[in-house]
Amino acid sequence: MTPQTADRTDIRATNLAAVLRFLRAKAPCSRAAIATGTGLNKATVTSIVGDLIDRRLARETEQTQNHVGRPATLLVLDGSSYAAIGIAVSARGLTAIAYDAAGGQLLRWHRSGPSADATPAKAVAALAALARRAVAAVHSSGRDVLGLTVGVPGLVNREGTVVLAAGLGWRDVELGRDLVRALGRPSFPVLVDNDANLGALAEHRYGPYTGGADLIHLTGDTGVGAGVICDGHPLRGHLGYVGEIGHLRIAPDGPLCGCGRRGCLEAVAGVPAILARLDPAVLPDADPQVGTDQLVRLAEAGDTRTLEILGEVGTMLGRGVSVLANILNPELVMLGGSYAALGRWLLPAIEKELADDTLAPEAGGCQVVTSTFGHDATAIGAVARSLDSLDSGRLPAVSALRS
Repeated sequence: MTPQTADRTDIRATNLAAVLRFLRAKAPCSRAAIATGTGLNKATVTSIVGDLIDRRLARETEQTQNHVGRPATLLVLDGSSYAAIGIAVSARGLTAIAYDAAGGQLLRWHRSGPSADATPAKAVAALAALARRAVAAVHSSGRDVLGLTVGVPGLVNREGTVVLAAGLGWRDVELGRDLVRALGRPSFPVLVDNDANLGALAEHRYGPYTGGADLIHLTGDTGVGAGVICDGHPLRGHLGYVGEIGHLRIAPDGPLCGCGRRGCLEAVAGVPAILARLDPAVLPDADPQVGTDQLVRLAEAGDTRTLEILGEVGTMLGRGVSVLANILNPELVMLGGSYAALGRWLLPAIEKELADDTLAPEAGGCQVVTSTFGHDATAIGAVARSLDSLDSGRLPAVSALRS
């Protein structure tokens, strides 16, 4: 490909992405509205819309818009032919979600396990089985798979290797490679990312603060991590290890962390650490979701010990959030997963620490809120990551081959 051809291809992809973003946000809309909203000329929009219709990514509706002159036919995204799959791995189990290309949910499954003492090989086998089932369900709906992304609570490098997931007991697990093999080397991309990164992407794309340029998604169900959207883009760093706030040493003489050090934020404020502090007689069930639900009931009932623990945890989280606020100056920090369910008891202490420990006046404008996605944020963000190829203007072939 010559440099000139490459430039034209890049321009075409940029324009395609602009039209798709406009359709996703504003549909149903006319070709003229797209031209006005994107700044592209009408001929370019007409060409791109024709391409999207040919590739079954957009369609004309029976609706029309009456202005002066001929009525304009309205367009919407077409979700009938393609879908993306996201899977979240956590101490709670595995969650799979699939959306079609228009953003409609096709499936949401959750299965418990593998158990905390399961080997990485056993966990990967369970993950691959769920992935195959999700791919088969998408295909049975008559759609092709655009991509599959898996979110894991730990350090994930750019090659899809889980370098460390202390909460799962994983080290150097080549998850991306193993999944590709288990799925028979599919034609669609298989990606692995950090769970908090994907949670932040879900908030940025689909949440109530959609489009927020500077936000952080904080999760703690297995490990404590922070996914960062900076200037409207995911912040990844040199090797992809951004946001491992869980291993910030908050209490140097504190409990042993799964990473081998003492006093990490994860060891004092991660959800497993919170549950471990409660009396087994009060919280006999080892299942994290059951434990969190019981914790909420105890807090709602005004149990003194529970409220004391949550206040202390809020203080520890507030110290961690303050570090993020001082370095990154986010507009929003969103408490995800079980932190969202516990938010009403965590927020007062978090906000106090944030006010006390940030250098900028009024915490630099940072606001701490609870996520509306709960435990689904990672899987929803994984779907969004799998749709990145579309959102960047890289379209499937007109006659995409099914895998």
